[in-house]
Amino acid sequence: MNAVVLAVVLMLALSLARFPVVAAIIVAALAGGLASGMELSAAMASFNSGIGNGASVALSYAVLGAFAAAIATSGLPQYLSQKALAMVGVDDSKQLGGKILICLLLLLAAIASQNLIPIHIAFIPLLVPPLLITMAKIGLDRRAVACVLAGGMITTYMFLPVGFGAIYLNDILLGNLQQAGLDTEGLSVMSAMWLPAMGMIAGLLIAIFFSYRKKRAYDMAVIEQLEAGHTEVRPAVILLAFAAIVATFAVQLMFDSMVLGALAGFILFTCTGVVKWRESDGLFIDGMKMMATIGFIMIAAAGFAQVLKDTGDVPALVEQSAALVGNSKVVGALVMLVVGLVITMGIGSSFSTVPIIATIYVPIAVALGFSPLAIVALVGTAGALGDAGSPASDSTLGPTAGLNVDGQHDHIRDTVIPTFIHYNIPLLVFGWLAAITIG
Repeated sequence: MNAVVLAVVLMLALSLARFPVVAAIIVAALAGGLASGMELSAAMASFNSGIGNGASVALSYAVLGAFAAAIATSGLPQYLSQKALAMVGVDDSKQLGGKILICLLLLLAAIASQNLIPIHIAFIPLLVPPLLITMAKIGLDRRAVACVLAGGMITTYMFLPVGFGAIYLNDILLGNLQQAGLDTEGLSVMSAMWLPAMGMIAGLLIAIFFSYRKKRAYDMAVIEQLEAGHTEVRPAVILLAFAAIVATFAVQLMFDSMVLGALAGFILFTCTGVVKWRESDGLFIDGMKMMATIGFIMIAAAGFAQVLKDTGDVPALVEQSAALVGNSKVVGALVMLVVGLVITMGIGSSFSTVPIIATIYVPIAVALGFSPLAIVALVGTAGALGDAGSPASDSTLGPTAGLNVDGQHDHIRDTVIPTFIHYNIPLLVFGWLAAITIG
């Protein structure tokens, strides 16, 4: 069996079996390395060389956790909860409208995080935790929220060529296709990706209005305990909290650093007295602990991705898939999409998958008679497949970071599985339709 396929399947199987995610990633990485012919020491060295790539993001999340803890002391979570409850109500006649309103607001935030305010997943640990108490009171299933956040971010960058979408669609997708010999002059990337994007939207609507429409109970005492001792709401402090959030985003955009952004917000809270100086160290550590699990998963995932790359079996998997295609466009499109799904599930990044598959996919697709626009749709969809549903992806780790601050949202069962089902299946279908129907 191909080492990449073995590693990805083993990682998913262990995670589903409730084996600790970090441990599952490490075991699967070493198993993949051994299956490719690497010595155990070499596989471990490869893993160690890769973990540094995830350290920066993990540190960013740890500092964001500290900043989120500081926000809690300001009374902003209570203020937002009160306003949210006033808007949506808690009686049965208003709960559906309340659920839709919260999902819509979070969807707009997810879309804006990719272009209008390109902060990617940094907004989630700041915006979502204050809303958990409101979500619990109206019975909103957090699995629906995870789908909203992941779907909003992924659909935006894979369809709109602005912000992160400009990087994915223009720089990475079209850029790598041109390097592979495809003439993309005059092609509209939105024309190629609108049908796959419709698949994402279909999955989102199914998640909200069908799969997770029913009430789901959460332990209110656990959620309220997070806010214990921070119930006072003072207008001046609320304004300072909003100013700190704006400063955080501004610094991040200015220096392209989530660490500096979150640190700036925390320092502003400390200097203004919202966070007492003698309590700042303990609060900072508590906030980092809140994000520790997500950070370690990110670090381990970076090592896992490095091992997959070093096995040399990623290009081999793409080449081997060509033997299954024959001369059929229908079969060829499906096989190439499935291979893209496997690679992205393992690496955890659409942005890293496209350069790997573009070089080999272009000659195969041209030989099968796909048009340039269809090839753009095929490779663009193959890259995006797996971003939702991968335990190692920002698009799943981000929602979990915000929804699991009280320990009531499981990364695998409440984020990974729901997003995998509701996005990868329709994206596979709609991407396949796009590849074989676009002229």
